[in-house]
Amino acid sequence: MSDGTAVRSFPVIIEPLLAELSGEGKNGIAVPSPFDAALCNGISAHTRMPELPELSEVETVRHFTRLSRLNFGIETGMYPLGSCTMKYNPKVSEEIARTIAAVHPGDETGRASVLEWLVSLKGILEEICGMDECCLWPAAGAHGELTGMLVIKQAIMKKKERRTKVLIPDTAHGTNPASCSIAGFVTVNIPSGPDGFLRAADLKDHLDKDVAALMITNPNTLGIFEQEILEIARVLHENGSYLYMDGANLNAVMGIVRPGDIGVDCMHINLHKTFGSPHGGGGPGSGPVLVKKDLAPFLPVPRIERNGSGHLVLQDDFPDSIGMIHSTYGNVAVLLKAYVFCLSLGPQGLKEASIRACLNANYLKSRLSTLFDLPYTTPTMHEFVLSDKKQKSSGVTTIDMAKALMEYGFHPPTVYFPLVVQGSIMIEPTESEPMSELKRFVGAMEDIAKKAAAAPDDLRTSPRGMPVKRVDEVWAARNLILTWKDLNPSE
Repeated sequence: MSDGTAVRSFPVIIEPLLAELSGEGKNGIAVPSPFDAALCNGISAHTRMPELPELSEVETVRHFTRLSRLNFGIETGMYPLGSCTMKYNPKVSEEIARTIAAVHPGDETGRASVLEWLVSLKGILEEICGMDECCLWPAAGAHGELTGMLVIKQAIMKKKERRTKVLIPDTAHGTNPASCSIAGFVTVNIPSGPDGFLRAADLKDHLDKDVAALMITNPNTLGIFEQEILEIARVLHENGSYLYMDGANLNAVMGIVRPGDIGVDCMHINLHKTFGSPHGGGGPGSGPVLVKKDLAPFLPVPRIERNGSGHLVLQDDFPDSIGMIHSTYGNVAVLLKAYVFCLSLGPQGLKEASIRACLNANYLKSRLSTLFDLPYTTPTMHEFVLSDKKQKSSGVTTIDMAKALMEYGFHPPTVYFPLVVQGSIMIEPTESEPMSELKRFVGAMEDIAKKAAAAPDDLRTSPRGMPVKRVDEVWAARNLILTWKDLNPSE
């Protein structure tokens, strides 16, 4: 590699299934005799035991330990997933949150403390976003999107209007159309302009009295800030429509731009992306929804309110509310991790995190844009998109390069998204990566670019040193093998 760092090598671990390791009589357990009767009390000798693999304890422990070595996570190396924002999470936030989240709901003193912390977090998020009210309960980003669109729908019904359409730019996050559809809206795709952001003039061509809202991601999935957002907000409001902002990329503008100050009526935040709380593998997540005051009556219940004695309680007597969207307290551990993260960094630290995220991304873009195609020259923020256009003449595609990155000890970036760029490679280093890791990533990408020109077959056979090679994804989708019996129907 160009900076002299060595390629990280991985041991090849071919780990059999437990069923393959199983052998009759292997799971013998020596239990001291005084405990035998107690352990067996009430268990009939004819009780049919579950059909589980038979292994000794040491074999079982070693099996799962070997499997754990196959995992790749943020503690292993850089995880440059554009738009998914996989950054390092401070362990102090996790430790403190784990301690305080263990309060039992029946413990009145502990419950009161948790509510105080949640109210404080709610105020912090409202200040950061420039919004009037906040609901902490949605359990993920897409859940926050759905909640926000249900709030908008309820507001429209309250006004006795019939607005059925939501406009979505082609640079929005992929879950936006589904969230709108589930909320009962019809989605209309709007092409972005030639510079990678939505033009207000193009928006006007789609506006009529049937438009409920525009659902825009800002910065968008190209990493570009929506430069005409003020005019976009103005023409929407003149039309009686709402501006919804997907705030999953708030980590690019936190402490710099407040969405409420630029005309946003409703938004959600991915706490598990912006505020240092682990996510992936299906959760846990948290997607609070924030609104301007005219939408506040429609937020979910319960709501945290102070009673006559000044104590915080949960209230649900709000007739215009969309109702419950999650069990009480939401994903409280994730909320508290975000709260600790905010208190640890403070206002200036949160702003510096955004600045560092943008600097890291632009450093990588400046180093890589001469080696790979850069489809948009518009300035970008926390992430950027390259493509495989320059490598295709050698028969090398985005998937080849993504697979090759695994050999260097990196998780591949987001690939083939956003759809507006053919063969896209979406890279986001986040603020948590040090310069040494950024340079190591650049070195790996430089090596891959050289191999694409000189030895393309090396890339087309990547990754090497992994227990699983290339997967025929089309075949896999058509021939789902989800269980051991699917693979071995005769057993």
